[in-house]
Amino acid sequence: MRILIIGYGSIGKRHLKNLKSYFPNFSIAVLRHDISKRYQFELDNCDHCFYDLEKAIKFKPHAAIIANPSSYHIKIAIALAKKKVNLLVEKPLSSSSKNVKELIEICDKNRVLLKVAYNLRFLSSLQLFRKLILQGKIGKILSVHSTVGQYLPDWRPNTDYRKTVSAQSSLGGGALLELSHEIDYIEWIFGKITSVAAIVSKQSNLKIDVEDTASLLMEVKTLKDSSKIVISLNMDFNRHDQTRLCYAIGEKGTLKWNGVSNIVEYNSASENEFQVLYSRRVNRNATYEDEIKAFIEEISGKESLLLATGSEGFSVVKVIESAKKSSIEKCFVNLN
Repeated sequence: MRILIIGYGSIGKRHLKNLKSYFPNFSIAVLRHDISKRYQFELDNCDHCFYDLEKAIKFKPHAAIIANPSSYHIKIAIALAKKKVNLLVEKPLSSSSKNVKELIEICDKNRVLLKVAYNLRFLSSLQLFRKLILQGKIGKILSVHSTVGQYLPDWRPNTDYRKTVSAQSSLGGGALLELSHEIDYIEWIFGKITSVAAIVSKQSNLKIDVEDTASLLMEVKTLKDSSKIVISLNMDFNRHDQTRLCYAIGEKGTLKWNGVSNIVEYNSASENEFQVLYSRRVNRNATYEDEIKAFIEEISGKESLLLATGSEGFSVVKVIESAKKSSIEKCFVNLN
């Protein structure tokens, strides 16, 4: 199988390493814009290196992993989809909704895969959290509170955070896009977001031209019975205590998911403290490994129930756009 990786930042390098580890017989090529760093590919044992999309297409890849900045995702994805190349697009699917519908239609027409790389879905604790919610462990859901945050300069050691995608509006940075895992898992676990109110702002002295803080209040139509619940979500680039938490409050108790420590806890209506239901240390790379294996299996005909679809990725983008609109116009925004 021939695989093309678009972009060679930290996530592109991770995908190359994982592919080489699990699929050593694959032929893997990389497409990137910076021709001055050609030597890196020899060091990383890449089979082919391209600096032009047309030449990369002549490589005739069976699949492509799009891992360049999100503001460039759709243009390249459409060009590859027209050539019937299966696609795994790094989150978010795009920095805007422009031409996303066209991409989805082309993929449907050409019968090629379009998946979005929300690797948190492959975290065992989040899978259990979702299972317990859908099984009714805490009964009817009354509200949900989600929080995610980490100090941006600590994200990528030995890298100037000011030069990263996360810090630059033109490349699709900002807390909403970079931390969009939360929006994805909220819809995956609880249901469709139907309206949103938000305050999106830059609160810190970080040298970035994007928001570092976003607070969302969302109405969600539940998967189980189509009832409406309210979910709050706080996202930031500022906190030094890395945090990824979700509390689901129900009639029978509360479930708590900790995505940093990979723990699920439960507090029943008759108890005053949380009990640990699940706790397991996890290799940070494991979710990326499982994600890429699921994508390759799906190309081979085995459907994955964990990979996010193009439509699900599109939904996240529309929620983000609605949140930004809400913050500017100071109003609730309904999603169609």
